Amino acid sequence: MSSIAVPALVAPRRAWLTDLPLLLVAVVWGASYLAAKDITTARTVIAVLVLRFAVVLPVLAVVGCRSLRALSAAQWRGAGLLGLILAGIFLLETYGVVHTSATNAGLVISLTMIFTPLAESAVTRVRPTRGFLAAAGVSVLGVVLLTQGAGLTRPSAGDLLMLLAAVARTAHVLAMSRVRSVQGAAALPLTTVQLGAAVAVFALLSAGTGTPVWDTAAGFGPGEWAGLVFLSVFCTLFAFFVQMWAVRRTSPSRVSLLLGTEPLWAAAAGIALGGERLGALGLVGGVLVLAGTAWGRRAAG
Repeated sequence: MSSIAVPALVAPRRAWLTDLPLLLVAVVWGASYLAAKDITTARTVIAVLVLRFAVVLPVLAVVGCRSLRALSAAQWRGAGLLGLILAGIFLLETYGVVHTSATNAGLVISLTMIFTPLAESAVTRVRPTRGFLAAAGVSVLGVVLLTQGAGLTRPSAGDLLMLLAAVARTAHVLAMSRVRSVQGAAALPLTTVQLGAAVAVFALLSAGTGTPVWDTAAGFGPGEWAGLVFLSVFCTLFAFFVQMWAVRRTSPSRVSLLLGTEPLWAAAAGIALGGERLGALGLVGGVLVLAGTAWGRRAAG
């Protein structure tokens, strides 16, 4: 009798041990919008991005030194191209969160989960299901209501930038699946090269902003440094390694489901820690975004 009961008990325990770190990634990603908003101004966006990724890049380079040497020239070029797209994503997201609420940022960016299957359908010429199209409509309606929480006004510049970031995230996902040179390469060296290319872009841009990176760093107090370490260590390094670890132990759909709770945590952090308020219309919109993206993931299969 014990030989039958033990597997039944172990399996859920193993699943929970895999699910918990993934859920923590979703939590820290959700909180990252508020953290970025707290330590960044429109004038220091690029300097903060340089600092954020310069902290973790050496760690990734040391850990993946051997696998980096194994990349071919074509794989270096492909990963570099993906890094340029990644730089665009982080620029749009960081400028976006400066000009909108952390709650809006997390919910609007979740539209990536709707945009990606739609874009993939356009590329492969496979029509999405009616259920998915309906879910996409619910999500779009939710974003409209969310950005109109204070009344019928134009969406803020930050909301539009986060929308563009969602489109850029979609382009990045499609590029990763269609750039032949990077297919089959290990995730660690590809991520390291992408982050290296992104940091190079940020460093070049910082030279023309009139806001030196080290001046920004020197102006940070304990709170700003704590926020930067949180973004670097937890939202980048920890999240990357957890994803690599978890994808070998559970299904991609389960990973997607757990990481898909990110906008919920973004809203929770913005409201509980940032003192943000959605209002009745915005609250309905936020619920519709969450419901639409969850429905869309299931309908996309």
